Amino acid sequence: MSADVAPLSVIGTLNEGSLHAALKAWVAEDGDLFEVPILGFVADIVRGSTLIEIQTGTMSGLRRKLETFLRRHEVRLILPVAARKTIVHVDEAGRELSRRSSPRRAGAVDAFRQLVSLGSLLGDSNLSIDILLLHEEEVRRPSRTRRRERFSVDDRRLGEVLEWVSLRHPADYLGVIPASLAGDFTTAELAESMRQPRWMAQKVAYALRTMGVLRVVGKRGNAFLYRRDAAT
Repeated sequence: MSADVAPLSVIGTLNEGSLHAALKAWVAEDGDLFEVPILGFVADIVRGSTLIEIQTGTMSGLRRKLETFLRRHEVRLILPVAARKTIVHVDEAGRELSRRSSPRRAGAVDAFRQLVSLGSLLGDSNLSIDILLLHEEEVRRPSRTRRRERFSVDDRRLGEVLEWVSLRHPADYLGVIPASLAGDFTTAELAESMRQPRWMAQKVAYALRTMGVLRVVGKRGNAFLYRRDAAT
């Protein structure tokens, strides 16, 4: 065990939400250490020389932590995406009032909403990412404002892990680009092929370009032309 790891062999919570706690239990294996102080931060899971981070919030507070960990350790980032969502309304005492399925569906490409914030870290050889597509329950509880009563998100709960997409090597990230999109393309063409809004295609292109698996080879009108890097 590395000298900068202080062992703790039971799963703790550190005031975490239900979804984070459930995913930590889902990922855990015999011999794992949990919530380990290391290099000035706390790692969710330590498995041998590998640190496992489960990110259920925004990436804003994660980048500095990852930068520090990646200097000395392999890091596996678990990133959940709510592929299906059930919205559960509860009263102030937590009793369930109703539930309904959200019509919105998400896929692995939606992880780029978060991944784009990591910038050049995405190309780090010590970083691997697992995108977990979930059925998630979003719990909403009444919250009073000056004008009216409304419901706000109180918790997120794991229903089921539906699919698991592993990104181990830079070329793996190119899997978000449909095979039908051959040759050079713009972000407008990428958006159409992925059936996503253009702003999402721009995030994907930026992330892949930062990693070096996509490169700009010219322009078509005012739009940049992108090409998969032949080396990947």
